[in-house]
Amino acid sequence: MNQRQRGNQAEQQARHFLERQGLQYIDANYACRYGEIDLIMRETDTLVFVEVRLRSQQTFGGALASINHKKQHKLQLTAQHYLQRHAWPGPCRFDAIGMDGGNHITWVSDAFQS
Repeated sequence: MNQRQRGNQAEQQARHFLERQGLQYIDANYACRYGEIDLIMRETDTLVFVEVRLRSQQTFGGALASINHKKQHKLQLTAQHYLQRHAWPGPCRFDAIGMDGGNHITWVSDAFQS
């Protein structure tokens, strides 16, 4: 299985995990010139932009540590692009899903601010 396939599989696992937590699926792999948002979900009245990171090893801090300021900025710009095209009257937030090896999922709600 190549890296793209592993990434797609991780995103599917994350989606199903979040759906079991009560979030509703809206969209996946929303891309524009600024970047890509892996998952867009809804939790009650909140639109949730989700970054999914998969790392097979814990070196350099693991999956969640790889969401640096540059990546956060790209996610923020991409979310703004999405919101300009899809009216959303409620609040939004950025969540992160980290998957380090195996099937262990770490979910960080409101992982960073825009």
